Amino acid sequence: MGIVSKGAKCNVEGCDKDGTRSLNTTKVENAGLRVNSTGKKTVLCKDHYKEYKKESKDDRDLERARYDKF
Repeated sequence: MGIVSKGAKCNVEGCDKDGTRSLNTTKVENAGLRVNSTGKKTVLCKDHYKEYKKESKDDRDLERARYDKF
């Protein structure tokens, strides 16, 4: 069982919704979300996960491009 299935709450400051995704804390902070988690993983609710995806789209595209074959 993971953190989300155990009923973890969203780690973004000011949010108390149930978490749906667990992501790397440094990647979430680099996307501009203020997180109150100190561990390796951060739990995000559905709304904040959507915001994270919008903010980190360019970074994720660059990361995928590194693994594409020519």
